Amino acid sequence: MPKMLERSLEELFRDDPERADAVVFGRRLVNRRGLLGATALGGVGAAIGATIPFEAEMPVGLVPAALAQAGAAPAGGSAKRTSGPQILDFPGKEKGLVVLGERPLVAETPEHLLDDETTPTAKFFIRNNGQMPEAATNPDAWKLVVDGEVDQKLELTLGELKARFSPRTYRMVLECGGNGRSAFQPEARGNPWTNGGAGCAEWTGIPLADVLKAAGVKDSARYTAHYGADPHLSGDTSKDSLSRGMRLPKAMEEHNLLVFAMNGEPLPNVHGGPLRLLVPGWPGSLSHKWVTRISLRDREHDGQGMTGTSYRVPTKPMVPGGKPDEKDFRILESMPVRSITTSPMNGTRLPSGTREIPVRGAAWAGDLTVSRVDLSTDFGQTWTPATLAPARNRYDWNRWTAKLSLPSDGYFEIWTRGTDSEGRMQPPVAAGWNPQGYGGNAMHRVAILVG
Repeated sequence: MPKMLERSLEELFRDDPERADAVVFGRRLVNRRGLLGATALGGVGAAIGATIPFEAEMPVGLVPAALAQAGAAPAGGSAKRTSGPQILDFPGKEKGLVVLGERPLVAETPEHLLDDETTPTAKFFIRNNGQMPEAATNPDAWKLVVDGEVDQKLELTLGELKARFSPRTYRMVLECGGNGRSAFQPEARGNPWTNGGAGCAEWTGIPLADVLKAAGVKDSARYTAHYGADPHLSGDTSKDSLSRGMRLPKAMEEHNLLVFAMNGEPLPNVHGGPLRLLVPGWPGSLSHKWVTRISLRDREHDGQGMTGTSYRVPTKPMVPGGKPDEKDFRILESMPVRSITTSPMNGTRLPSGTREIPVRGAAWAGDLTVSRVDLSTDFGQTWTPATLAPARNRYDWNRWTAKLSLPSDGYFEIWTRGTDSEGRMQPPVAAGWNPQGYGGNAMHRVAILVG
């Protein structure tokens, strides 16, 4: 019986790439450029099951996407196999979403299911922090309170909100703060999102700024605090499952909505219906589901999910896996640039002789905009620019398309790299390690086999 590795495949490549190459591929030779020597390359193709036309450009220590994303052991059985993904079975949800947690319920959308211009509700990811409350029997009777540093406390039903204020509809990205967490090494705490903690739906609701103005924002107001009807997992009614907030200038942006409809239909209970907050560009935890109260504070909010290292990132680089010093952390606000390939999907096999392939995907950049998307099939040695479609409104994603040329049959990886309006690019690997794995936006890699 083959001896099992004492570390995972990713850990072995991180800690000792040359040993990892020897164990997994039966190779050891590395040249001065850090690329694989010619004698060593045969084992790579054997492990993958195909020749690698750009094998001379493949960096040593790189876990091929075909192995890293499939979760399977390489040829020879020398690495520990991982179990397959648990597929979500939930009313109204399409088969294919992957369960990351059952209590609370968390499920992500694989990249190839994000191929629609507008993400269908059936394909939209699920992120809960507490227990899911019962669906409202009379949605228009749902009550929202606005209080704190305001001139007058407001208590409005959803029906009154609809009657008093003018709704707006925007197509906007909602993204979990931990999206991309699985790319961090060593492993960070939390749900192991790949790129599927995001979606871009059409949201209809009342601008939060209009409601706050109606309550009268005092000069002393500095921060918001959000509360919802989702019970704490423990069942303790004195505890909030989550209570986050944002700086007042962000709260007054016109695209923040009190949402009651998603993709033209009443907001489903699993997505926070009948009323949720939608704060685009910033971590999805701010977009509280089942929202019941928004309070203005004269200081930074200190609710559940606002202190320690929760939804915070380091202000100074950390040693990966090191002990955090909480005074060197700041609240995570605008999300980083991200581009994903939605077609072809990882693991696609194309007919022999295919020499050009159409590729498409999506990109977004938090509060910023996407300036460009580039793709590579030779492990980042050369890049091909994609064509970006215009966004419908601010915080919409940019759909993009490209055509890539392939020199021969064999194994290829499509690397996708987004760049934001301030020139920041997605890194090859997740950068800025932090204990809860926020802001991981490593390039998306898709494995394809021709022939």
